[in-house]
Amino acid sequence: MARKLFGTDGVRGVAGEVLTAELALALGRAVTEEAGAERPQVLVIRDTRESGEMLEAALAAGITAAGGDVLLGGVLPTPAAPLLVGRYGFDVAAVISASHNPYRDNGIKFFGADGFKLSDATELAIEERLAAGAGAAPAAVGRVRPLHGTHEDYLRGLASRFDGLDLTGLDVLLDCANGATYRAAPEIFRRLGAQPSVVAAAPDGRNINAGCGSTHVHALAEQVVAGGHDVGFAFDGDGDRLLAVDRAGTVVDGDELIALAALHLRGRGRLAGDGVAVTVMTNYGFHAAMEQAGLQIATTKVGDRYVLEELRARGWTLGGEQSGHIIDMGFVPSGDGIAAALLTLEALAGADLADRHAMTKLPQTLVNVPVADRDAAMAHPDVLAAVDAEDAALAGRGRVLVRPSGTEQLVRVMVEAPTADEAHAVCGRLVALVEQTAGVAAP
Repeated sequence: MARKLFGTDGVRGVAGEVLTAELALALGRAVTEEAGAERPQVLVIRDTRESGEMLEAALAAGITAAGGDVLLGGVLPTPAAPLLVGRYGFDVAAVISASHNPYRDNGIKFFGADGFKLSDATELAIEERLAAGAGAAPAAVGRVRPLHGTHEDYLRGLASRFDGLDLTGLDVLLDCANGATYRAAPEIFRRLGAQPSVVAAAPDGRNINAGCGSTHVHALAEQVVAGGHDVGFAFDGDGDRLLAVDRAGTVVDGDELIALAALHLRGRGRLAGDGVAVTVMTNYGFHAAMEQAGLQIATTKVGDRYVLEELRARGWTLGGEQSGHIIDMGFVPSGDGIAAALLTLEALAGADLADRHAMTKLPQTLVNVPVADRDAAMAHPDVLAAVDAEDAALAGRGRVLVRPSGTEQLVRVMVEAPTADEAHAVCGRLVALVEQTAGVAAP
């Protein structure tokens, strides 16, 4: 049986329509039954969406109905969940968030007692329990109580990891996406000596990710330049992503931030295996820079879940995505936007982000091509032959990546080349061929 409910990052959908209170209750019951403990202790945290409280109450009802105790941690970034699991020894942690999605969406993702997101097998077992319906009544119902001090616990964890980082005098602009980082991010920067200015830190339940945060980073870029700030950092709604902006207003994506971190951690003897795990979307310039530095690279499918699986399999510590998920297993086994910002500043050691030299990014052109059948388009022999030919022509200078979307009838055509003109020309030829051979989907 294949998973139908869980995606690559939990269960997600429009709150009240797809992700209903009834489904949240059922998920709470099923994950508690699957936990295996006599009286499971389950942490629940959330972001700032208006539907979070409803889903929190429903999830708690399901957990307690199955005999588990619920500890309510309040509004916290996603990476606080594995940190608190390790600190308190919880059996399960649940995060109610839809990450960078609009406020109408929400989601529920789970972490196990080991601090990692649940395995595919465990998620499948939970889905099977949902299909089977409620199990036998527990010997006693659970309790719900607030867990005080979680915000401070998370801040102490960050402060401990970066205890040698002195940010005195740093003029930093933080975009908190009106999400889960709105308190923690400014506070940890102040504690480390910085002078943070903050935008998008007034959540009202509906403004999360709305024209702000890592999915709208160009707004931050304009503000960094206008305000004369040294650097800017943009988080997403649940705080597990980060993009940066240098003082000139240039956006620095996950690839460049991971390259900085890799060289820094290797220099400190903290890069296990001298390797980094990234996805197929990672810029060719990253590969060239890491190979030149003598570092190993493992490439995975798109999704921080797959990066994490590769890190665990290899015993490595650092990986991430171009989109800004940056995982440093030396802190928590999850993307952590705030920790990634501090790691970036630690790697710079007082230097200016605008003067970074970790990698040279190749120009990239990416086009999403609507098609009637993405699988048929990807299997067409003319498309396969053209992709091979264009990729061979760029060998050693760039690359071609053509792949189907995982959720939409789209073929994603990406080309990286030494110049923007060449990348655009190659991409244009491939897009035209995909459209000719597969047909464009009706609008």
